[in-house]
Amino acid sequence: MITRLLVANRGEIARRVIATCRALGVATVAVHSDADADAPFVAEADLAVRLPGNAPAETYLRVDLILDAARRTGADAVHPGYGFLAENAEFAAAVTDAGLTWVGPPAKAIAAMGDKVAAKALLADAGVPMLPTWIGHDEITDFPVLVKASAGGGGRGMRIVAGPAALAEAVASARREAAAAFGDGTVFVERYVERGRHVEVQVFGDTHGTVVALGERDCSIQRRHQKIVEEAPAVLPDGVRQRLHEAAVAAARAVGYVGAGTVEFLLAPDGRFFFLEMNTRLQVEHPVTEAVTGLDLVRLQLLVAEGQPLPLAATPPPDGHAIEVRLCAEDPAHDHRPATGVLHRFAVPQVAGEFAPTKGLRLDSGVAGGSTVGVHYDSMLAKLVAWAPTRAEATRLLAGALARAELHGVTTNRDLLVRVLRSPAFGAAEVDTGFLDRHPDVFAPLLPADELPLAALAAALASAAARRAAAPVLAGLPSGWRNVPSFPQVTRYAGPGGDGIEVRYRLDRTGALADYSVSSAVTLVQAAPDRVVLDVDGVRRAYAVHRVGSQVFVDGPDGAASLTELPRFPLPTAELAAGSLLAPLPGAVARVHVEVGQRVAAGDLLLTLEAMKLEHPVLAPADGVVAELPVPAGGQVDTGAVLAVVTTPEETAS
Repeated sequence: MITRLLVANRGEIARRVIATCRALGVATVAVHSDADADAPFVAEADLAVRLPGNAPAETYLRVDLILDAARRTGADAVHPGYGFLAENAEFAAAVTDAGLTWVGPPAKAIAAMGDKVAAKALLADAGVPMLPTWIGHDEITDFPVLVKASAGGGGRGMRIVAGPAALAEAVASARREAAAAFGDGTVFVERYVERGRHVEVQVFGDTHGTVVALGERDCSIQRRHQKIVEEAPAVLPDGVRQRLHEAAVAAARAVGYVGAGTVEFLLAPDGRFFFLEMNTRLQVEHPVTEAVTGLDLVRLQLLVAEGQPLPLAATPPPDGHAIEVRLCAEDPAHDHRPATGVLHRFAVPQVAGEFAPTKGLRLDSGVAGGSTVGVHYDSMLAKLVAWAPTRAEATRLLAGALARAELHGVTTNRDLLVRVLRSPAFGAAEVDTGFLDRHPDVFAPLLPADELPLAALAAALASAAARRAAAPVLAGLPSGWRNVPSFPQVTRYAGPGGDGIEVRYRLDRTGALADYSVSSAVTLVQAAPDRVVLDVDGVRRAYAVHRVGSQVFVDGPDGAASLTELPRFPLPTAELAAGSLLAPLPGAVARVHVEVGQRVAAGDLLLTLEAMKLEHPVLAPADGVVAELPVPAGGQVDTGAVLAVVTTPEETAS
């Protein structure tokens, strides 16, 4: 029986495992990098061991350090979570060789499914349907195709290629990204299915020969091949569900599977489905399965690892519907690139529970208010899950809670998720892996552009109220009031994307708005440092305002705005050279593809920036000549650092 479990992972999955262990009376051990020293999962574990450094290769991927931590703390079992070493057969073998209980499938099964090329061949023999697949890239003539990493998952190392001209660079880029994420740069190519759906089956096996399917999930809505919305059960054509479950169980039996696993399929529009891969671990999206089955999958993992039989022998019927969204640190104003910073406030309303099967809203978060989001790890902050009796009710509940969440300090993909959930196409279950490409309107911010001035006015009035509250004398006098009105008060903000917003307003002797720079008819109902209520054209609108330094976060009835108050008298700044290309986020220059003095065309790849496990290409903005490359390959940069300078013929002539 397991008495003390080491969790060889971080973030929300570490908290998830620790929560179940606490409910079962199992002591826990966390391992953490320097960057994660103050993370919630470290505080919640009974014991914690530092892994010196920050990069995964020197911390969470160090088998020797993790096993040493288990020895030093007296742990008798290891749970790998997902990502990092979760699908590393050598790690699983090392854990069992050390005399510890491995909470996962046998190393042999991990190895068999870890090589996706070999796995396809093995499962094809077991009768599982497959897509055309190529190892060598020269013989491919059937496009479009999908380049995929042989090891790992999560969309890393994956590229869609429309024609032969782009194949070589896609393969090279996929190899680099896969090597950085998984330590293995092997890739293969398979036929790309247009308008396919990503449907996966949760399987579970024990050491007594039982293998069951615990239902399926639809994970079709993806961005950059990474899932962002998942639901259970999937909305499937008649007869498909049973065949999917049978194929998944056959795949698991073919490798002697034990523990929790996921068999992933691509469902074509005509109802045919094809094997994609088998993830030999717990999945990020496992909470939706827990919601509709009522099962704690981590508890089942521990029971199976202890040698106990599964408490069920058949697929349980789903109860209601569950939808999960992945809330990620991203910058919508810059193509949803990963974002960093301090999470000043993280509050989601109506949450009924965390890290366990829950009716209503469930929040599995790796962060809390005050957490720092850095560049070393995945950008996912949390998962929010809604359960309701019907799909429509779950959708509405989840969208409403997300829209009202207060997420301050780090930009996120919240608005995108709400737009997806509220879209008519999602409501009609018209989803596939190309959903976002066909519905570009979901990328619009929730807050309409014409309502941004109202949010800025609320921010200015809240700041004025805060100043009056802190005034040592005449605190009851309206801010900026004069016996003889002259100029209005002026506050300037940088809004989303850096656009400037100027707010002009004046209060009369009663504190009412007498003049303002908003086109609507506005009456001030209430102004406090953290809350402003405005009557706009006869409709009351309440705004929650949270200020941190010069940053002001405004949450209104139709969306949120993050504003930066600009100084009244800005200091002069150094002027950047024309043609300067700046780092969009902190990271490391992975490769430099050009040389100083080289002529480039618009769109040419200049260098590759690596951050949050992803590659970010830096492209030439116009035809010109590379004048400067100040950062060599391997160099670390902060946001705003100059990566390259490309001069155009006009600039050279001047």
